[in-house]
Amino acid sequence: MSTLNGSQRKHLRGLAHALRPVVLVGLKGFTPELARSLDTALLAHELIKVKFLDHKDEKKDIAERMAAASGAEIAGIIGNIAILYRPHPDPAKRRIALDKKTTED
Repeated sequence: MSTLNGSQRKHLRGLAHALRPVVLVGLKGFTPELARSLDTALLAHELIKVKFLDHKDEKKDIAERMAAASGAEIAGIIGNIAILYRPHPDPAKRRIALDKKTTED
């Protein structure tokens, strides 16, 4: 997936505003079980919130690892919540349409 531009990230953060976190990062941090939960959630929802209950000081590094492991993009990190986006692999099942502009913000 290509890197999101600023306006796309802003749009995704707006869509995520009403969402509840579906993945929680606890004491164990980034584990294979968390990676599986993340993959399942992204497949079902495309846009998810991940809440950091622990490892709050490492949230940026863990969010980057989660995005890299799942093929997702980080739309933003607000407080102790990371917003991740990965379009559904089947174009017919995609719920979120992003503007294809490649302009820099």
